[in-house]
Amino acid sequence: MMWPYNDGGSWIWMGAMMLLSWGVVIALVIWALRAFTGTRNRGDPAIATLRRRLAAGEISQAEFEKTKRILQV
Repeated sequence: MMWPYNDGGSWIWMGAMMLLSWGVVIALVIWALRAFTGTRNRGDPAIATLRRRLAAGEISQAEFEKTKRILQV
């Protein structure tokens, strides 16, 4: 019985499909790791901006505390 895959070029397609399959598996593993173990930004974006401005020296500690109290009301 003759198999239809004896044309000599089938190994190229099989190799490409194997690489594609492994690529999908690896991409899914990376996505799952990032989705379930990644850092999540659960904080208030206004407070984050305020902290960034304090770290950059744009505002003083007193201004930071005052604005933080206002934002947390």
